[in-house]
Amino acid sequence: MKGTRASIRYAKATLAFAQEAQAAQQVADDFKSLVHLLSTDKELHSAIENRMLPATRKEAILKELLPKASEQTLRFFALLAENNRMELLIPACEGYLDLYAEHKGEVKATVTSAFRLTPELEEKVLVEARKLSDKKAILENIIDPSIIGGYILKIGDMQYDASIAHQLKSIKTRLTKTNSI
Repeated sequence: MKGTRASIRYAKATLAFAQEAQAAQQVADDFKSLVHLLSTDKELHSAIENRMLPATRKEAILKELLPKASEQTLRFFALLAENNRMELLIPACEGYLDLYAEHKGEVKATVTSAFRLTPELEEKVLVEARKLSDKKAILENIIDPSIIGGYILKIGDMQYDASIAHQLKSIKTRLTKTNSI
């Protein structure tokens, strides 16, 4: 799980609070929407990261962004603003999503490929993911043309690199070490 100790503490506390209120899924949906918004809108992201903008103003912006947010999500925003810890917003949300997925018996599998995966390829990657983890894998596809072809599958701290770029790098290393073909 990524993030600082403080962001992980906020994530754990929010998950416990949301589970107690039977709203863990709704908070997860709110956080997914927020993380998506902040990752796609650079201006919004820089406004939230701006240290000159008061925490109460950031809280108001977040409430406007998610008008149908759950009470637990709004209380999370208020807590961060109250403690002047808005810089932990994104890592705490991502930490919450990781913890919630773990609670549900899921694991995030990041697949980096040169192009968007077709349903058939997704199924093949899921087969590989099942070999690496006993939990249900939720695929996230990242497109990176620099890997040329193949894919890189990352689950937690494990990585399976079946990319063409990796294979070419291996060949280059072997050739330079042996100085022959």
